[in-house]
Amino acid sequence: MAEQDQRAALIAAAREMNALGINQGTSGNLSIRHGDAMLITPSGTPYDALTPEQIPLVFLEDGRFEGPLAPSSEWRMHRDILRARKDVNAVVHTHSTYATVLAALRRDIPAVHYMIGVFGASRIRCTGYAPFGTQALSDLAVEGLGRAHGVLLGNHGMIVTADGLERAMWRAVELETLARVYYLARLAGEPVILPEEEIVAEIERFASYGLKTTEAR
Repeated sequence: MAEQDQRAALIAAAREMNALGINQGTSGNLSIRHGDAMLITPSGTPYDALTPEQIPLVFLEDGRFEGPLAPSSEWRMHRDILRARKDVNAVVHTHSTYATVLAALRRDIPAVHYMIGVFGASRIRCTGYAPFGTQALSDLAVEGLGRAHGVLLGNHGMIVTADGLERAMWRAVELETLARVYYLARLAGEPVILPEEEIVAEIERFASYGLKTTEAR
């Protein structure tokens, strides 16, 4: 995807995030790998007012940025995930309601539904707490994510990753849905957790099933 198209896609996804109800205001942030750098939503700028030229370009090596607006305060988290995970080209961070509720409770999400397989793990881990925008939070995010494609940040929100932005947005919706199902199931009783071997099989099936992205590679 050409750089200008990536910039436009970031803005469209940021607006969609709020329209879908998985984020509020400018609290979330998104990034796309761009060579040895990343394009990321800027800090504190309403998505409806964003133009492609305002999207900051941040270099993965040293965090230098180019552009008229400063990058999101969470740029370290995005950079460090992209540096640690060569299979990841897009990162989405939101404060969706049910995921954030579970993050406030410091609860992992177990395999209450087979769709957890789209995250490449049988459990979505929840990290400890660190202040927003800090290296400490970034370290927790990278560790908590591991090789999975989703993690809850303690008392904060969620992160999902993917090989492209469309798939990352899809996973963000799926993670919020899983969080809602788990929360409501706990209110009704004790949810049955699917066995590890069942989820391993689902992970293999999801390797060729799920969202068919139209993004250029």
